Amino acid sequence: MKYLTIFIVAFLGIVSGQDFVFFTNSAVTTYWDPSLGSYSSPAFVELIFDSKFPVSNLHVFSGTNALKLRWKSMEAGDWRLGVAGSGNPLFNVNNKDTLSFYIYSETAISGNFLPKLYLQDNVGQQTGSVSMSNYLSELPAFSWKRVLVPLSLFRNNAGSTDLTKIKYVFFAKDAADTTQRITFIDEVRMVLKGSIDPVPPSVPGLPVAKGYEKHFDLRWMKSPENDVMGYNIYKKEGINYIRIGNTTANENYYYEWTGAMGNSRVFAITAFDSSYNESERTVDLPVTTSQMTDEDFLDMVQAATFRYFWHYAHPVSGLARERLNSGETVTIGGSGFGVMGIPVGIERGYITREEGAERALKIVNFLLTKADRFHGAWSHWLNGTTGDVIPFSTYDNGGDLVETAFMVQGLLTLRQYFDAASPLETELRTKLTEAWESVEWNWYRRYTNTYKLYWHWSPNYGWQMNMPVTGYMEAMIMYLLAVASPTYPMPAQAYWLGWTVNSGYQNTGTYYGHRLWVGQNTGGPLFFAHYSYLGFDPRHKRDMYANYFEHNKNQTLVNRAYCIANPKGYAGYNANTWGLTASDNPWGYSAHEPTSWGDNGTIAPTAALSSMPYTPAESMAALKNMYRTYGENLWGVYGFKDAFNPQQNWFASSYLAIDQGPILAMIENHRTGLLWNNFMKNPEIAPMLTAVGFTADTTTSIEDEVIEIPTEFKLHGNYPNPFNPSTKLVFDLPESGKVGIEIYDALANRVFDVEEIYQTGRNEFIWSGITTSGRQVPSGVYIYRITSGEKVLGGKMVLLK
Repeated sequence: MKYLTIFIVAFLGIVSGQDFVFFTNSAVTTYWDPSLGSYSSPAFVELIFDSKFPVSNLHVFSGTNALKLRWKSMEAGDWRLGVAGSGNPLFNVNNKDTLSFYIYSETAISGNFLPKLYLQDNVGQQTGSVSMSNYLSELPAFSWKRVLVPLSLFRNNAGSTDLTKIKYVFFAKDAADTTQRITFIDEVRMVLKGSIDPVPPSVPGLPVAKGYEKHFDLRWMKSPENDVMGYNIYKKEGINYIRIGNTTANENYYYEWTGAMGNSRVFAITAFDSSYNESERTVDLPVTTSQMTDEDFLDMVQAATFRYFWHYAHPVSGLARERLNSGETVTIGGSGFGVMGIPVGIERGYITREEGAERALKIVNFLLTKADRFHGAWSHWLNGTTGDVIPFSTYDNGGDLVETAFMVQGLLTLRQYFDAASPLETELRTKLTEAWESVEWNWYRRYTNTYKLYWHWSPNYGWQMNMPVTGYMEAMIMYLLAVASPTYPMPAQAYWLGWTVNSGYQNTGTYYGHRLWVGQNTGGPLFFAHYSYLGFDPRHKRDMYANYFEHNKNQTLVNRAYCIANPKGYAGYNANTWGLTASDNPWGYSAHEPTSWGDNGTIAPTAALSSMPYTPAESMAALKNMYRTYGENLWGVYGFKDAFNPQQNWFASSYLAIDQGPILAMIENHRTGLLWNNFMKNPEIAPMLTAVGFTADTTTSIEDEVIEIPTEFKLHGNYPNPFNPSTKLVFDLPESGKVGIEIYDALANRVFDVEEIYQTGRNEFIWSGITTSGRQVPSGVYIYRITSGEKVLGGKMVLLK
C-alpha cells in the first residue's frame, strides 16, 4: 500500500527530552537555518541561500515540514549537506548509541545510490563515513522508512573529531549516479536504541464518522498504551490510504471541512507511539455530507462544544482552560459554565453517568483541597496543576466573588443532578455542599453601613480594586446566591439595596421596537442575558422591575435589530449575522455592544447561540447562516470559534471558556430545561426568591405557547409587509420534510431559492432582501413560492428602502 503523508499538527517536541534532536520541524517554511551545505560541479545538491538545507511540506513524517534533499552524484565533483540542532547545540555522542531518521521518496531508490553519512564537530573535524546502503538496501516509493545507524561506527573512525562536541550530521555523495534523486528526511535524532519500543499500540476502538452538511467529524476510543503519542487520520482513495492529518494522544476526535453537501469519504484511523510504531488501521469509515434538520444542527454544536470542556480540560484539575493554548491557566467562571456541560454530556450520550460523576468529583476535590481561596472565594484565574492564584491584573490576585458565583451556580446544578444513592454520587453531593457552604459571601460586604458586595479582595492589596457590584449587568446570580447561602448569608435587603439600588437600574425605554425594563439603553453586551441565567431559570417570575426572561428576550432582539439596521455600515451584518458581546476581535478583546462606541464590526457566535431559549427562530437562523456562510473559517474541532469580523475579513482562531460554556448550557435549556430544572431544585433557591421579592408572573412568552400540530400545509403570509430590511414567511407543516422557498422579482426573475428540512408545526423563514449569491435587491414587489411535496403556496411582498 502507498502511504502518502501529510501531517498538519506539530507534536513531537514532547517525544523524548533525552534525544539529541537535529531536526524535527522548521519554523521557517522554506529552509532549516542551522545547516551547512556545498557542492562542486558537475555534482549537485539543492541549497537555499547557497548553504541552507531546504524544507518542504509536500511529504512529512511529523510536524508541518521535512528536510528536502535533492542531489545528483556525478562521477566528477562532490556534494554535502549537514543538519545541526536548533540553536546549534553541541552533542556528546558517547551518551547515545544510534543515529535515527526517517526517509521518503516518490520513486524507488536502490540503497547503492543513497547518500553516505558522517558527523562533524564544532571546529569542522569529520568522522569517517558510513554508507546508508548498509542499513537500507532499497528505499521503496511512497513509504517512510526508518534508518538506524550505530553511532559506534563513527566513534570507531573518529580520527581527531571531538565526539563530545558534535554539531552536524552530514549527508554526502556516495556512489556515482547520473540520475537526479529527491528524498524527504524527518526526525533526525541520536537516541538510545534500548529505549525504542518495537511493539505498536492497539487499534483505536469504536471509531465513528459522521457527515454534517459541510464537514466530516471523526471520533474514537483512545488506545490504552501509556506511550501513545497520537493518532493518524487516513483518507482512502482507491486501494491507497492517504494520511491527511493527526491528533495528539488526548485528542480522540478530528474534523475535515468539505464545504458542500453530497461529498463522500472513506476514513481510517491508526494510533502511533513515542517510538513511531503505528497500529493497524481501524475498519473503513464511509461517510457522506447531507442536509441537516434544526435538531441536527443543535446536536452538532453541542457535541463539538462539549469537547472543549471534557477533552481540553486541564488534566490535573479537570477545570476549563481559560482559552485555547492557555497552558496552565484555568478559569473559575468559565469552569463554572463548563461543569454545567457534564449533565448535558451524559444526557446526550457523549459520556457515561459514572464518567461525569468522576470528573465532577475530581474538580470539586481540587477546588476544596488545592485551589487558593480567599474567605471562601476563588480567584479569577489559577494554575491548573498547583491551584495557585494567577493574577488577573496587578491588584487582582485574590478572591473574585463574581467568578465564584458563576462556579457555585454550576456546582449547585451538579448537586441536584447527581441524585443517585451510589457511594460515588453520595460523596460528590457532600463535597459539592461543602464547596457551596464554605464561600463567605457576607465577608465581601466591605462596609457594614451598606448592603453592597464587592467584587475583589486581595491578601496583598486588600480592597484596592474597590469595585462594588451593582446592577444591571451580568452578576445578578452573585446576589441571589449570597442571600441564599445557609452559612454566610447576606440579608435579603442586599438584593434591592445592593444590586438594584442604582438609579440607572430601571429602564423605561423602547429600542428598535422592543421594550427593555432594566439596564442601559440598547441593553449592553449580550452576555448580560446569559451568565446569570445558565442555572437560574428566569421564566414565569419577576421582581419589582422585570420578568428577566422577557427582558433577556428583548435585549437579544434589540441586539439583532441593531445589527440589521447597521448604523455604522459594517460588512456582513444582516438578519442572520448578528450578535454583539464580549469576545476577541482583530485588535484584541472587547465587550462589544449595540452602540456607536461599542460596535467595531465583530460578531461573536456565542451571542446569538446562547440566546437560543429567548429567540429560538432568530438564533437558529443565525446558527445555520454562520455555519453555511462562514463555517470554513469559523467552525473548528470545538465548534464555532470565538468571533469574526467580516469588515476586516478576520476570523478568530481562539476558543474561550466563558464564551463556549453558555452555548452548550443555553442550547440545552432551550431543548429540555435540564440545567434550569436542576439548579432551581436546590432547596435554598425558592425561599431566597421569596425573600428578595420575586413573584409569579404569567406574562406570555415563547416558552408558554401551546403548539398545536397542524393538519395541513398552510401559509400565514409574511410579516411585516411592506418590509425593510427583513420579513418573516410563516407557514405550517403537518409533518417534517423538505420545503423549497423561491422568490421572484416583478419581471419573474428568480432572485433567491433554498431548500431545507422543516419540522412539524409552525415554521418561519426570514428573508433580508438578499439574493442567493448574497447581493442586496432593490426596492420593489416580490413574489414568493413555498413548496412542500406537490403543493405550492405563494404570496406577494413589498420591499421599501
